[in-house]
Amino acid sequence: MFIGYAKPVTNETEAKAFVKEIKELHEDANHNVSAYFVKEGSSFALRYDDDGEPAGSSGKPVFKVLESKGIYNAAVVVTRYFGGIKLGFGGLSRAYRETAISAIEEAGTVEVFEEVRFRIRFGYPEIQKIKNLIEEHGKVEEEKYSDAVEFIFLVKKSFEENFIEKLANLTRNKVELEKI
Repeated sequence: MFIGYAKPVTNETEAKAFVKEIKELHEDANHNVSAYFVKEGSSFALRYDDDGEPAGSSGKPVFKVLESKGIYNAAVVVTRYFGGIKLGFGGLSRAYRETAISAIEEAGTVEVFEEVRFRIRFGYPEIQKIKNLIEEHGKVEEEKYSDAVEFIFLVKKSFEENFIEKLANLTRNKVELEKI
C-alpha cells in the first residue's frame, strides 16, 4: 500500500520538518520516501531520499514529478507498507511516481508571483476605468474617498511596465501614482 502526502513549504527547514512529521506518523511503515524542491531567492534546495528502497527507484521518481511539473516550494512523502508482492525496480518507480502525482493533484497547486504595491490618487470621474484597469492586472487592497479617490493596490511585477503605460494612456497622466 502506498500513501502520498504533499505540502507547500517556504524553506528547507520546513521541508525537513514535514518529512520528519510523516516519518513519525508512519514509523511502522517499511519506507517513507521523500523529495522536496525549495526555491529561496536565487538559490535552490533539492533533495530526495529512497529510505531503504533500491537506489534511484523511489526518491528520484518522486523528485522528478516536482521537477517536471515545475513545482517549487513543496515537499512530498510517499509511505509504503509492504504487501508481500515484489514490484521490481520499474514497478516501484511507477508506484512512487503515481502516488506522488496523486498527492500533488489532491493538494492542488498555487501560482506564486512577485507583486508591486502602488498608491494612486485621482478624481471621482475616473473611478470605474481605473478600478477596471487595476483589477485586470492586480487587486485593490484599500480604497479612501475624500476630496479625491485614493487606492492602494497590488500589480504582478511582470505586468508593472504594461500597467503604467496603460494607466498613462487611459488617464492622460492626470493621476498621482506612487510605488510604495
